[in-house]
Amino acid sequence: MSKLMLIVFMSLLLSISSCNTSALKDQKPFSVEHPDWVYPATIYEVNVRQFTPQGTFEAFASHLPRLKELGVDILWFMPIHPIGEKNRKGTLGSYYSVKDFKAVNPEFGTLDDFKKVVSEAHKLGMKVIIDWVANHSSHDNVWTTTNPDFYIRDSVGNLVSQYDWSDVAKLDYQNPELRKAMIDAMKFWLTETNIDGFRCDVAFLVPTDFWNQARKELQKVKPVFMLAEAEHIDLLEYAFNAEYGWKLHHIMNNIAQEKLTATALDGYFLDTLATYPKQAIKMNFTSNHDENSWNGTEFERLGDGAKTFAAFTFTIPGMPLIYNGQEVGFNHRLEFFEKDQINWNDNGEFEKFYKTLTVLRKRNSALWVADKGADMERILTPESPTAYVFVRRNDKDKVLAIFNFGKNLAEINLNHELIAGKYNDIFSNTEIEFSANETLKLNPWEFRILEAVK
Repeated sequence: MSKLMLIVFMSLLLSISSCNTSALKDQKPFSVEHPDWVYPATIYEVNVRQFTPQGTFEAFASHLPRLKELGVDILWFMPIHPIGEKNRKGTLGSYYSVKDFKAVNPEFGTLDDFKKVVSEAHKLGMKVIIDWVANHSSHDNVWTTTNPDFYIRDSVGNLVSQYDWSDVAKLDYQNPELRKAMIDAMKFWLTETNIDGFRCDVAFLVPTDFWNQARKELQKVKPVFMLAEAEHIDLLEYAFNAEYGWKLHHIMNNIAQEKLTATALDGYFLDTLATYPKQAIKMNFTSNHDENSWNGTEFERLGDGAKTFAAFTFTIPGMPLIYNGQEVGFNHRLEFFEKDQINWNDNGEFEKFYKTLTVLRKRNSALWVADKGADMERILTPESPTAYVFVRRNDKDKVLAIFNFGKNLAEINLNHELIAGKYNDIFSNTEIEFSANETLKLNPWEFRILEAVK
């Protein structure tokens, strides 16, 4: 039964892949090229305000060797610009209420301080991207005085705030001069600080044709990595290298909370295969600044499955994210508008856990992103509804991943030639050999990540 269902599932994958190719024949192919350093990369999100007692670039810089040792490849800095004072939320305000797109928040230090961080990160082999807020600015941004026509106005001429974002004002992308100014500001950071790209806030609220225009201009300065806070395929066609995996994130939360079963993941991956070409990149995560502050830590949302789902994000197609503090198991919702420092005390458990995963991704090309990585080959286990098993392999590398996404013991019958071979369990560092027919017992939320021995 299990073997038959696997054949049906794989046939469905091939069918969808074929349909996807057909559907894309009438579309222009994605033109975004990924720099070579993107393929094995892990992203790390930096909240400068909360990272150290000082909350400065200089204090953060002392952590660079540790992050290099952790296996971080791309440092994503939350917005580093001056924060607006008009209609400010809380004492320190939102990082996303930008007062000047060509300056740094004086609380963090100087422009030279940031340049030093970028330079040191580059020396260690890491890349740097910064958060870019193109949709809006603070109500007292310099443009509100110098270029008041850059903003959308209501019927009586007031600046417009979206949603409950009362501390920001919506920019008007019907104005070509705004577009020029915004691209000029982005170029400033490439030329003045030598950063490597941008994470673009609420990218879906800004016209796609602006991002296409911006990407074209930025590439003239240097090859860039662009991450969209969005899940819209059109943004990946010409502008962005990667987008958020929001749908997967919500599915993982719901599985952990027993609102869905592990089989919901199959629908997600089938839909992604049918919709996206292989060169597209999803950023997978169990936490980030929004989730942590507003919806809870990974331990609140995922419970005993926090580590399980984190390991999952490192083994499935896509690029994994570590939000600062996750590597020490920091179980606290960071204040968004106030000072609230990360406590870096840890017994080494989580740091070792994440380092094991980042190192695996670097050396095992089957886990790389986009067209350089291998497909998922799902091994169905219908008798174990909480089990999720798959193989990723190419002509060089192979990984067998086995997860129990449930609170009960799972007895998993594996019956397929895909599993046969010798492996190293990356966490226990022990060698194991599987035949094509094996039975495993996994404790609640237990997982095994096995790398084929060459």
